[in-house]
Amino acid sequence: KRRGQSVEFEDFRNYSPGDDLRHIDWNVYARLDRLFVKVFLEEEDLAVQIALDASASMDTGTPNKLRFAAQTAMALAYIGLVKNNRVGVTIFGKPGGWGEEGKGWLHLPEQRGRQKVQRVGQFILEKSWGERTSGTVATGRPGTGGDLSDALGTIARTRIGKGVMIVISDFLAEDGYERGLKALAAAGGYDTYCVQVLSPGEMEPEKEAGGVVSGDLRLTDIESGRASEVTVTAPVIKRYKQRLAAYIETLNRFCLAHEMSHTLVRSDAKLETLLLETLRKRGVIA
Repeated sequence: KRRGQSVEFEDFRNYSPGDDLRHIDWNVYARLDRLFVKVFLEEEDLAVQIALDASASMDTGTPNKLRFAAQTAMALAYIGLVKNNRVGVTIFGKPGGWGEEGKGWLHLPEQRGRQKVQRVGQFILEKSWGERTSGTVATGRPGTGGDLSDALGTIARTRIGKGVMIVISDFLAEDGYERGLKALAAAGGYDTYCVQVLSPGEMEPEKEAGGVVSGDLRLTDIESGRASEVTVTAPVIKRYKQRLAAYIETLNRFCLAHEMSHTLVRSDAKLETLLLETLRKRGVIA
């Protein structure tokens, strides 16, 4: 809601030359001998756009990041639909892409009303979780179908109107996130919220798999397929956690600099806590 023309009264303000005389409150003038103008609330028809990252790196972790992200996307879409907002969903990041074009993203046009809940839910379920990579290493060249910045750039170019943009991703992209988020910021018209989902094992690797992540390991990038021999020790894990914390803080500062909101969420978080406390405090949910 914003101040404008409607039937919902909000406040008074002093009369200024050129104001519509029909909005002067003559009862107040009779009592105070001063001119005041009524200010009303205008309710805009805003859209909710949800961008869900379904890349291979999201289909990892315990609990699974992609499953948690899909549940979050559906919960936010449900809230928008029952409030009669327009809700659109874009799913991006599938290795190899969808269909013959291999564009790596799919968009469900804006839906409205409670009766569209099933259609939106089916789209999210089938196109993110239903076509998941099942934790397998991607084949082909790095970035195929999983380019975060390209997907967000496409969303920025094709979106219309005003509203709320919610990007749900781990933001762990080889090509970076800066170009895509800059495109969203430059497009204007949308309040953008970045929900970064990381698994407990990514946050605290020493507790992954029962605390046996140590010694000589061969680690494989699930999206590019590249492997590296690593000797995991306590100092290595400490440096990893420091670099991860720095990466998260850099993303947070980047979002603030571009008038976006950043929220870090673990995939083992309770969904109701995320919705009713975390995202409500961030202003995503009224």
